[in-house]
Amino acid sequence: MRGAALWGSLVRAPPALWLSGLCWAVMFTAFMIAITLTTVANVLVTLAIGPLVTALFARVFLHHRLPLRTWTAIAIGGLGIAWMFGQEAGTGGSLAGTLVALAVPLAAAINWTVLQHIGHGTGDPDASVVQDMLPAVLIGAVLSALATLPLAYPFRASAHDLGLLALLGTVQLAIPCLLIVRLTRELPGPEIALLGLLEVLFGVALAWLGAGERPGPSALTGGALVLGALIANEALALRRAAPPDEIVERSG
Repeated sequence: MRGAALWGSLVRAPPALWLSGLCWAVMFTAFMIAITLTTVANVLVTLAIGPLVTALFARVFLHHRLPLRTWTAIAIGGLGIAWMFGQEAGTGGSLAGTLVALAVPLAAAINWTVLQHIGHGTGDPDASVVQDMLPAVLIGAVLSALATLPLAYPFRASAHDLGLLALLGTVQLAIPCLLIVRLTRELPGPEIALLGLLEVLFGVALAWLGAGERPGPSALTGGALVLGALIANEALALRRAAPPDEIVERSG
């Protein structure tokens, strides 16, 4: 996408790009390490605080006034995730794993805040070009790979395993992360974090359809809470953004 000019731009990049890259590296690495130290349920419940932390960071550092609907959706969404996995969160986990998992929402909150600040400009009228933050994903991937390289020893992955890893790296990480960076110019950080909770729901659904892991009643109830909160939040946002005459026409 950037060609040979990428390397020169990295050398001249502002600190915000490298801070975002470091956040990506922490997010990539901490999640994978956390699920080796504690249960997946513990990790997911910990990640569910991400939207709340992001909203708080946006309020403190960017002085954003968040509508009540977003705060309510964050609370209900977090409750839904906690409900899905709360029964398992207290079994088989370790304090170390939970602390490592906590690094993911904290790094994500910093990242979304930085990306949104850069995406909407710094307020300097002389800075007519918005900083390109897409290379931060590459920085994060390289730092994460270097940090976890010793854990891959003795490098016995088969060709089949490498193919699956390449597929996951492209579909699960590269494409979504690049889209997120671009969307920070359009959506507030808290809403991006809130929409990120859908990853858990889609993961449960695909495991059900593809691997036969049927979710229990608590997972279905929690999923309904999260989906309901997301749909209500976005519907209210669209309604507020619609022109008054369009709203009247819909009501009629």
